[in-house]
Amino acid sequence: MIELPTAIERYFDAQNAHDPDAVAACFAEDGSVHDENRTHVGREAIRAWQAGPVAAYEVTVETLEVQQEGGTTEVNARVSGKFPGSPIVLSHRFALAGADLIRRLEIG
Repeated sequence: MIELPTAIERYFDAQNAHDPDAVAACFAEDGSVHDENRTHVGREAIRAWQAGPVAAYEVTVETLEVQQEGGTTEVNARVSGKFPGSPIVLSHRFALAGADLIRRLEIG
C-alpha cells in the first residue's frame, strides 16, 4: 500500500468519489491546479474544474508510486474514465500548504 500525505490522500479519495466540493476543500484558499494547459486558482475555480471537465470524463485515479523531492510530492497514477486513450498514467505533482492542504497541483 502506498502511503501518502494526508492532504493528498484526501484529494484522491474526493476525486474518486466524484465530489467537487470535497476536492476543492483539499486546497488552500489560493491553491491552484494546472491541468490540460489551464490553471485554476482558488477553491471556487477548482470546484468548477471538478464539476465540469473532470466530471464529464467520470475520472477515477489509482495511485501507482510516490516520490518526495524537496517540497514536492510526485504521484504517478493510472487515470481511467470516458476519454480517448483511457486509461493513462499521469504525474501529479503536489506542493503542500502545511500538513492538511494542497497549495499547488500540476497534472501532466
